[in-house]
Amino acid sequence: MQIKRGIPVSPGVAIFTAFVLDAEDQPVPRRLISLGKVDDEIVRLQKAVGDSISEIEGLREQTASTLGEELSKIFSFHVGVLADQALIKQIEQTITTTRVSAEYAVYVTLRKLASTFAAHDSQLVRKTVTDVRDLERRILKHLIGSNREELKNLRGAAIVVAHDLTPSQTVTLDKKKIKALVTDAGGRTSHTAILAHALGIPAIVGLEDITADVSTGDTIVVDGNRGLVVIEPDAAKLMEYRAEAKKMAQQAKILRELHDKPAVTKDGTEIGLQANIEFPEEIHHALSNGAVGIGLYRTEFLYLAAESVPTEQQQYETYVQAIQGLEGRPLTIRTLDLGADKVVEDLTPSSLWNERNPFLGCRSIRLCLQNLPLFKTQLRAILRASVEGPVKIMFPLISNVMELRQAKMILSDVKEDLEDQGIGYREDIPVGMMIEVPSAALQALTFAHEVDFFSIGTNDLIQYTVAVDRGNERIASLYSAAHPAVITLIKEVIRAAQRAKIDVSLCGEMASDPEFTMLLIGLGLRNFSITPPALPEIKQLIRSVSVDQCRRVARKVSGFDSNREVLNYLKGEAGKIMPEVVGGRSIGY
Repeated sequence: MQIKRGIPVSPGVAIFTAFVLDAEDQPVPRRLISLGKVDDEIVRLQKAVGDSISEIEGLREQTASTLGEELSKIFSFHVGVLADQALIKQIEQTITTTRVSAEYAVYVTLRKLASTFAAHDSQLVRKTVTDVRDLERRILKHLIGSNREELKNLRGAAIVVAHDLTPSQTVTLDKKKIKALVTDAGGRTSHTAILAHALGIPAIVGLEDITADVSTGDTIVVDGNRGLVVIEPDAAKLMEYRAEAKKMAQQAKILRELHDKPAVTKDGTEIGLQANIEFPEEIHHALSNGAVGIGLYRTEFLYLAAESVPTEQQQYETYVQAIQGLEGRPLTIRTLDLGADKVVEDLTPSSLWNERNPFLGCRSIRLCLQNLPLFKTQLRAILRASVEGPVKIMFPLISNVMELRQAKMILSDVKEDLEDQGIGYREDIPVGMMIEVPSAALQALTFAHEVDFFSIGTNDLIQYTVAVDRGNERIASLYSAAHPAVITLIKEVIRAAQRAKIDVSLCGEMASDPEFTMLLIGLGLRNFSITPPALPEIKQLIRSVSVDQCRRVARKVSGFDSNREVLNYLKGEAGKIMPEVVGGRSIGY
């Protein structure tokens, strides 16, 4: 039995077998396989090599037709290496004799070959090291790609173990069978954390080398409350965690009984609880957990999940599906937030794939304003769908007034085009913006006169305020929603919205954490948009406190000068109200 500690990002306990997903751009860990799996691994290797050869032959033909035969000869060496049966036999022998995965056998064999070439006297031979490394990545891509295909069609429940999960990877997962997520990398608001919250499953990130310690088929326990992963637990530890999982299931059943009860404080103040979604299919789950609407519809996942760029009609039909699923409840559609860690190759110029600072680069509204056909197509689809029910449009990552005004001007142009074509739309559709960069928060009062509502996106607001990459596990301890500067910005945005008499909600992961609920209500927030599984426990806490009680919490927090003081105090206050929910969780967010 081995126990590893990471960063807990979604609570709960899961006990299942592991499915390990390697990354072709990371060192491959030595992973042992059973004797019965040796033949399967050799078949996987042979298929990956065959697919790689076919791929290279295609590249050679394409290069020959576009750049000439001479330049296409560069791929002849690649084909020759992969056609070398002595090399392939060497990889197969590594699998057979040491009983390791095909990925690891390819990795060590081709790394050894590259080292041999690098030490050669001939400069011409030394130059081929890059080609060998390219072949290694190509074969690994096919091997790991086959794993991802298998992951889409899991035969049974599993815990996914990966170096990291990108948004484009997570949209293809078989979410009904995934019971927990654990990764080497990532921070508290990495996409792994957001996905786990949305699925209501435990997750731990920042484990550094969990992929090296776990093999597919191992039994592991994921304790998302304390941030622990137990590999091959003994009987006593299994019994302990099964009892805890049973207790948590009973508590979840009690919370679900709050479904039809309003989110009203003890002194009668109503709090709006809406949900965050990525696909219309999630709406039923959100409503069954008590959501009164959708406060954040992340439309970029429609692009990430599609094999080609969605047409206007496809987007329109998807938005109508969401509107109809809500049966008259409000839907806030955020325009595309692509770029940074969410890249669609058909849309994103290749020059942007490797931006030095992608989260500070051409992403979100900036990408849309530089790609007007893309932006206008989405706006047309949203406006056409708006006649079907209450829809709001929300622009992300606005950092200055001119960006907002330009986006609004384009929206007006699209409205005029629709009107000229005799296509119906809702003329008075509310238009809002995300507050997720400090410049927007500091100018909130100015922005409040330009829009109908605000939504505070704390995931980005925190990382931009404290200068911490929210996906970097090495500095995860510095990323904190409890930072006094972050709380001050949130307070000022809420005040600005109140002064301008516009609605304001908070849609970041902070809103889903019960430790922050009392603080946010005390600061004046009356609308939350959160992950669907978190709705019942947030509602229970709201129904257990008064606004005066929350204001006292907010006043106390305003006197603290460190996030540790804030976190300890908030955990203590929430624990007094809901010890069964907050008591066992680790502090850190």
